[in-house]
Amino acid sequence: MSAPLSLGIDIGGTFTDLVIHDPRTGRAVIWKESTTPDDPARGALEGTRRVLEKAGAKPQDIGRVVHATTLFTNALIERKGAKTGLLTTAGFGDVLEIARERKYELYDLFIEMPKPLVPRPWRREAKERLAPDGTVEIALDVDAALGEVADLVEQGVESLAICFLHSYANAAHERAIGAAVAERFQNLSISLSSDIAPEIREYPRASTTVANAYVRPLAEIYLERLEQALRAEGIPGGLFLMLSNGGLTHVSEAKRAPVQLLESGPAAGALAGAWFGRNAGLERVLAFDMGGTTAKLALVDDGEPLVAWGFEAAREKRFLRGSGLPIQIATVELIEIGAGGGSIAHRSDLGTLNVGPESSGAQPGPACYGRGGTEATVTDADLTLGYLNADFFLGGAMKIDAVATNAAFGKLAGALGVEPGRAAFGVHDVVNENMAGAARVAIAERGRVPSEYALLATGGAGPVHAWHVARKLGVSRVVCPPGAGAGSTIGMLMAPARVDRVASFTTALAGADLAAAGRIFANLEKDSLDVLRLTGADVDGRTVRYLADMRYIGQGSEITVVLPHELTEGAVKVAFEAAYKALFARVPPGAAIQLVALRLSVSAPMPGTGGKLELPRHASDNALKGTRPVLFPDEGRTLSTRVWDRYALEPGVSIEGPAVFEENESTFIVGPNSTARLLPDGSILAEAN
Repeated sequence: MSAPLSLGIDIGGTFTDLVIHDPRTGRAVIWKESTTPDDPARGALEGTRRVLEKAGAKPQDIGRVVHATTLFTNALIERKGAKTGLLTTAGFGDVLEIARERKYELYDLFIEMPKPLVPRPWRREAKERLAPDGTVEIALDVDAALGEVADLVEQGVESLAICFLHSYANAAHERAIGAAVAERFQNLSISLSSDIAPEIREYPRASTTVANAYVRPLAEIYLERLEQALRAEGIPGGLFLMLSNGGLTHVSEAKRAPVQLLESGPAAGALAGAWFGRNAGLERVLAFDMGGTTAKLALVDDGEPLVAWGFEAAREKRFLRGSGLPIQIATVELIEIGAGGGSIAHRSDLGTLNVGPESSGAQPGPACYGRGGTEATVTDADLTLGYLNADFFLGGAMKIDAVATNAAFGKLAGALGVEPGRAAFGVHDVVNENMAGAARVAIAERGRVPSEYALLATGGAGPVHAWHVARKLGVSRVVCPPGAGAGSTIGMLMAPARVDRVASFTTALAGADLAAAGRIFANLEKDSLDVLRLTGADVDGRTVRYLADMRYIGQGSEITVVLPHELTEGAVKVAFEAAYKALFARVPPGAAIQLVALRLSVSAPMPGTGGKLELPRHASDNALKGTRPVLFPDEGRTLSTRVWDRYALEPGVSIEGPAVFEENESTFIVGPNSTARLLPDGSILAEAN
């Protein structure tokens, strides 16, 4: 019998979450290890040893390892990737600099645009030119292009992005020079735009390809070392990576196109929200994932998180659209809504209280961690206000330095000219309002209403803040799933394998050769299945979705439309107009419709994902742990609040708020005038009365 257990490893900015799950019984064991920023794999391996010990399992019992990491995103943000060159069509060497010729803040005289990942001397041009339909206008001069690449290699370039004009319509020139470069420079990492992002729009395509080239050598080294380290630990199972689209892939695909992993951790949080939401019988969920460094929100409709076909990485201004590098990949649509537990509070130049975006991270961490941190953070505020129990942090495994927290708030309160308690409440309330405000705008932009949803909280800090964020949003139902503190990791273990592919198909819908579109979809599906089979996924149980980027002729942007598998002109038109009306309420009369690109999304169940989750429980006669004073801003005062041991409660029990539910990895706060019920799947559903 093959090794039965699954191991999930999610490396976050503050903690590395590890979960061992037995799909046969649903039993899960959770461990949180402090992230080691200098070498993330070190903390992951130490955590692996600890979680195996806690589970009473042996390394050889692990049949598969599922992993998500922020390492590649951080490499972009910190500009710590490989020395990267760009080879592009003559005349287009400055496309990364020119970008969209648009300022993200119109009146900022000192605006800083995102700096290209490739410096100007390493952007080289090749003699070649294709027309928009892919026909050759100027033949490729291979020898001259190889000369440019040879000069780059001599200057120390380690990775090369090749992005020719209109290569989405005809990849022949890119493939020819790619093969020639690979033969001559065998140690050079190569990324072709026709492989990474075969879509129209030169700048986003070049940006995506360059980003892939920039992190690819790092990804290859990191994943190779992690595989070797896991084998050295005696773990026989294969390594699978979480993708930004909410699916899994195998190591070789992750090494080929690591740009697909940039949002892997946050995507896992959204997937957890969808999975737990379905288990709790909720179809519409706001998946709220707040950890130590960041917080994200994802909309889940009909049990599936919304997927977008591009996002921005490494923004100059964290919450300003247009201030980052465009990345054209399939990604769970995420709203970055503020700070995490480690976000630092400080006095602004105007004398007001600001929280974040700077974070104390894992080292030194919040002041209460006792690792040298001296600044007041959100976690310190939560301790001061009674939301967290200093004697039960990580189930008592982590000692808390209350003296350091008091000193940090004394310093902050002195700067603001208020009492320390007032400063602590201010930090908690400001971060909640920051998150609720960003969520409000983003939800409205998507044509949704917050009150139609339940807020489902995961992450170490998510359940602590969820009730108050929900009150600000007007959401009456808040759900805290079991194992919420490691929710993203649990979400990864339940994820299917997934592949998203795109092909150019620019033509008017009227009279379009839809049989040709069908052949393109068939080729994309064949390519996708080749990747899925390497993961060991159940390809016979796959779900295949046809999509298309479409617009009215003359428009400058497209919408992505789900297509029927029977491709007829009438059916495609109906699908497009329905999607267009949902976004813009009406369709322009008499306007001609155009197809721009075809997309295929294939997902297949992974063996060992299991359908249930069972966390350790204990006798229910000691469920009430006691009481402690907790501040509730809606009441404007501190209330004596009952504290419950979450895993001593029986399903079906109903508890009146206010209440605190403690578990090892997180704490769920429920306000007054509410009722909390334990659902059959172990989730706690709190509803305002």
